[in-house]
Amino acid sequence: MTVALTAEQFEAIRAIDSPTIANAIEPFNVRPHASGYVGHDIRCLIPGLGTMLGYAVTCTADSRTEWRRREDSSFLDLCRAVQAAPKPAVVVIQDVGQDRDRSCHVGEVMATTFKRLGAAGVVTDGGLRDIVEVRELGDFHYYGAGLVVAHGRPMILDVNVEVTISGMPVTPGALLHGDENGIVHIPDEIADQVVAEADRIREYEAERLRVVNSPDFTLEGYR
Repeated sequence: MTVALTAEQFEAIRAIDSPTIANAIEPFNVRPHASGYVGHDIRCLIPGLGTMLGYAVTCTADSRTEWRRREDSSFLDLCRAVQAAPKPAVVVIQDVGQDRDRSCHVGEVMATTFKRLGAAGVVTDGGLRDIVEVRELGDFHYYGAGLVVAHGRPMILDVNVEVTISGMPVTPGALLHGDENGIVHIPDEIADQVVAEADRIREYEAERLRVVNSPDFTLEGYR
């Protein structure tokens, strides 16, 4: 499922940082508070690009199993799924191989292809590479466990299936919001309400900071 947002709503959400979005989701109680986001094992590998916001196109992958045949890869199926998805898309790749620490799922050619097909970035719990070349694409987000020099034997397996990235379930079409702090999933049922809640949270935090930064600050007053 893909939530229907107007262009104005989409841009308003993208203008907010990911921690504030995470805070704004909590009051709706649509999921446990300790869920719906990735851990620090998923890193923003190209800082400075601002916010990534887009709709998930999911797949599983394995780059560390020698016996798999390249002709069995579903890479073209993944490309077709990105092309057909709502835009911007976010390619989400769950590693299902036996050696995730040495996996590598996207490099310059794949990243460029995904961008041309309308993707804003890639999120994977495995490795990525060609960081210099992908950085030079200018506005393509790269989130992964780290960088790996070789692609091994890369295989895209199942496409448009539910995956799990760093404990965060992701279904096809899920709305993902990410910046240098990490990535959070915005539930469909409250996506059109998070901006108003984020504004309320910002006002609250601004008042707390005003108190903390005031010359007569005390812990009693903070309470």
